[in-house]
Amino acid sequence: MVADARSPRDGRFIEKIGTYNPLLPSDHAERLVLNAEAAKKWLAVGAQPTDRLERIFAAQGLVPAPVRPEQTKKSAPKAKAQERAKQAAERAAAAEESAAE
Repeated sequence: MVADARSPRDGRFIEKIGTYNPLLPSDHAERLVLNAEAAKKWLAVGAQPTDRLERIFAAQGLVPAPVRPEQTKKSAPKAKAQERAKQAAERAAAAEESAAE
């Protein structure tokens, strides 16, 4: 949808340029139906795509791919979990070594 930024999320829209159904498999033809010419026209006159739409447009080759920041340390496992994973890897390596002998 092309909508004015001042209108509510589910309010009036200017033009419908396609549909996206994330519930369908990624190879399904109806997952993304997009009028690329209309999208190019609106992008040329200054339309601002949402983050998700910008990634879809980048996959279609309409806009350059957005810069995706690296993951923060918050998403990494904590110290105890890292220690347990290291111990499990050492035990697995020792088991393989003893099985090889």
